[in-house]
Amino acid sequence: QVQLVESGGGLVQPGGSLRLSCVASGITVDSYSITWYRQSPGSERESVATMFRTGTVTKYADSVKGRFTISRDNAKNTVYLQMNGLKSEDTAVYICKASALSGSKFYEYWGQGIQVTVSS
Repeated sequence: QVQLVESGGGLVQPGGSLRLSCVASGITVDSYSITWYRQSPGSERESVATMFRTGTVTKYADSVKGRFTISRDNAKNTVYLQMNGLKSEDTAVYICKASALSGSKFYEYWGQGIQVTVSS
């Protein structure tokens, strides 16, 4: 059974930092592209950062470029999202997703999400 479990969220003051973790079981993260999404009440789910399967290519939303960094530790089967310079508008539930295309079959798995609140 595949599971993605996020951790590291919480309450932080504006300008602060958090590091989110997405620990995978049942799959290996280096076989999947991993994307961090976020969703706040009344807003659509937004793709924040993606690490493609190769591990050498990443993609960021314009709103987080220069502040957020996605990384991967294959030995721990974990993908991280380092968030620096946090702003109130970064407040959301952050969710990781693993996806892969194998032949004609598409695989997609989601975590349960974790709350990040940026407030003074």
